Amino acid sequence: MQRLSSPFMDPVAVANYAIDTPRKVPGLADLHRMGTLLLSEQAPGAAHMLVIGAGGGLELVSLAAARPDWRFTGVDPSPAMLDLARETVAPFADRVQLVNGVVNHAPAGPFDGATCFLVMHFLGRSERLRTLREIRSRLRSGARLVVAHHAPPKGDAERWLARSVAFGAGVRADPVSTATAGRLMTAQLPLLTPHEEEDLLRASGFVEVELFYSALSFRGWVASAE
Repeated sequence: MQRLSSPFMDPVAVANYAIDTPRKVPGLADLHRMGTLLLSEQAPGAAHMLVIGAGGGLELVSLAAARPDWRFTGVDPSPAMLDLARETVAPFADRVQLVNGVVNHAPAGPFDGATCFLVMHFLGRSERLRTLREIRSRLRSGARLVVAHHAPPKGDAERWLARSVAFGAGVRADPVSTATAGRLMTAQLPLLTPHEEEDLLRASGFVEVELFYSALSFRGWVASAE
């Protein structure tokens, strides 16, 4: 839990999260809209959704605003980020439960769907597999999982991460600085290739694994619980 929450324990990072994240992740608002669409196909009516990495509340508020018939359980290991989420989702507080912890601290469900945005690239392969299996165990059969995070192509991680850094920095981004940042991120993050990501989803009990989002170093998949 400490490794996952540590990037979001810095007060400055937490305070700037709502501004920085949409700037750094291409089409973040549309990613949330697409996630809502994909979940809605299998949950057209009242539903209970599990949100892993709910700190900050950006996806929670997007989902809750779009689907007033859904309720949510959000889980995050960072108390500071959960405090931010509480502020963000205050208009929908009657439909949102927030849990401090990781996925195994979430209720058993069964849930009607789940999201996990911008989380998995912090987890090593074995921890990622365990997390996916824990999510699967909490979903009803046929429920969908939507995930999105850094997953650059094999052999090109540094270049694509540098491009993502440059995107966040804007048109005046310094190429030397962004290349250095891409190299550091590649060394620090336990990245998997898109093919490896899909294999892990299938190994965790998910089927119909499909890519729906690709933006620089980011990829997103939708999958159904077997």
